[in-house]
Amino acid sequence: MMTYKETFYFVAKCLTISLEPENKKSIKKQLETATINWDQVVKLSTSHYVFPALYCNLKRADFLKYLPADLVAYMEEITNLNRARNEEIITQARELNTLLLANDITPIFLKGTGNLLAGIYEDEAERMVGDIDFIFSKEDYPKAIIILRESGYSEVAKYKYYLPDDKHYRRLQKENNIAAIEIHSEILAEEKYRKEFNYSLVEKDFQIIDGVRVLSDANKLNLSIIASQVNDHGFEYKTMALRNAYDVFLLSKKTNAKEAVNALDKLTNPLNCFLAACYEIFNKVDSLVYTNTKMTVSYLKIFNGQFDNPTSTKKRRKRVKTYIFIKSRLNILYKSVIHKKYRVWLFKRLSDVNWYKEKLVQLGFKK
Repeated sequence: MMTYKETFYFVAKCLTISLEPENKKSIKKQLETATINWDQVVKLSTSHYVFPALYCNLKRADFLKYLPADLVAYMEEITNLNRARNEEIITQARELNTLLLANDITPIFLKGTGNLLAGIYEDEAERMVGDIDFIFSKEDYPKAIIILRESGYSEVAKYKYYLPDDKHYRRLQKENNIAAIEIHSEILAEEKYRKEFNYSLVEKDFQIIDGVRVLSDANKLNLSIIASQVNDHGFEYKTMALRNAYDVFLLSKKTNAKEAVNALDKLTNPLNCFLAACYEIFNKVDSLVYTNTKMTVSYLKIFNGQFDNPTSTKKRRKRVKTYIFIKSRLNILYKSVIHKKYRVWLFKRLSDVNWYKEKLVQLGFKK
């Protein structure tokens, strides 16, 4: 029986075997022992959204012969479905780009869709993508919303009120289109970092690939970390999202990862810690060398310790979740005192019967 840590590190190392010969040799030896718990591997790689990437790397290394035949067939099926989905997403993204450019609005595509458009994957099927994210200048942002709504996009979830100043406009979808879209005015959820990594920064050195604007490789790498470490609170939880880590690994072959994270200021510490964790789980890959600091030492101690003591880890994550919840609610209360639009939003939320019903369902009560 493989432990969770052994499974995690095995999957992580498998994601590097197309580009790291030493890791390929190591994985081959493990596979030859026939001691891999494939049920655990499937469960973990699926939860981290790297199942197709795992398959693609094992296939390129000619390692599928070590896997159960029914598992190979299942992996191939899921990967083919994801490839077809991604091809539709790329087509949709290009159509959106054409529409916006025709109206003198210039989008910069972000995250998974941006990486697909930039061609950072050997196989388009490797990346599991949710929404199509793009960002606009302050001037183009409201115009983009109007144009996209006029072209048939409407709310995925329809409410009578919305939180002000979110990093992106509410999710929109269009009939017969495979992906929802997120129109960004900001990249980061936390306002204290917004001045450091925003449209003004990424607009300076964007790339144009086949007529589509995407981030520079350094900014792609930094955003891959930011999405997990900052927006999803990975820095507080000391957790690792393998989908984001895999993107960082691939991008570290195109740009200097250490220089990219050190080019920032307040964001450098959380990004450098994620880079340190990537260096660990991918077996000390040269392209993921990081700046060794007291913070990275402390971070890695907690990060690795979580695998060994699930009970204390569960308690710690519960404390972190409570802290993040209280912090966010206090922030809303503070803004409600300062800004009228937040007071209006808060009043509507607290007087919304449906919102209370939703919370009761989340707590386990039936409708």
